[in-house]
Amino acid sequence: MSKSKGTTMGLTNRSGFPRRTNDTTRLIITALLGVIFGFFIGVSFPSDSLSKINFPSGFRSRYDSASIDARRSNTGEPENRESYNIPKIYVPTNPRGAESLPPGIVEAETDLYLRRLWGEPSEDLKKKPKYLVSFTVGWNQRHNIDAAVRKFSDEFTIVLFHYDGRATEWDVFEWSKTAIHISVKRQTKWWYAKRFLHPDVIASYEYIFIWDEDLGVEHFNADK
Repeated sequence: MSKSKGTTMGLTNRSGFPRRTNDTTRLIITALLGVIFGFFIGVSFPSDSLSKINFPSGFRSRYDSASIDARRSNTGEPENRESYNIPKIYVPTNPRGAESLPPGIVEAETDLYLRRLWGEPSEDLKKKPKYLVSFTVGWNQRHNIDAAVRKFSDEFTIVLFHYDGRATEWDVFEWSKTAIHISVKRQTKWWYAKRFLHPDVIASYEYIFIWDEDLGVEHFNADK
């Protein structure tokens, strides 16, 4: 009896090892088949159709970044973050005014140098003026102001503070088109100066002149 039991137990132990080996082999083969099947599914799935699927925003941004990096590595395109981040605007589908801003219009520090928002590059300042002169004016003093402004060269930035609110009428003078006009009714010249001629704003000028509109300029030479 004891011999037969020992024989039976030995057979049981020997038969259990091949069964575990077969299970492990079957699991490995199943995993490999799953990987191969998934690979072929991924290759056959068109990448363009991914854009039609509404992924969560976080996943979509990671996918877009990965796609961009993959295209760069495949084409050998040098990485240029500054040029790549510049927004491209398709002009025919956007209204006038939606174009990119002219280069150089954004500055790190505030100043009074004019910068073109639209138009031709030839309209930009040829050079930055070294001096600034301001006038507190009303339309009735236009002839005195015109005579005074003509004494100043293009080395001067002209600023007109309009206390009567009539700023557009000054366009009859050619120099007015490049002057800076600030219109607030019934204020004094020092009120304008303290608010619009801040030291940080006018720091780039060598000299600042706050001009009285009734000063005679018959013998005045601004360059001297």
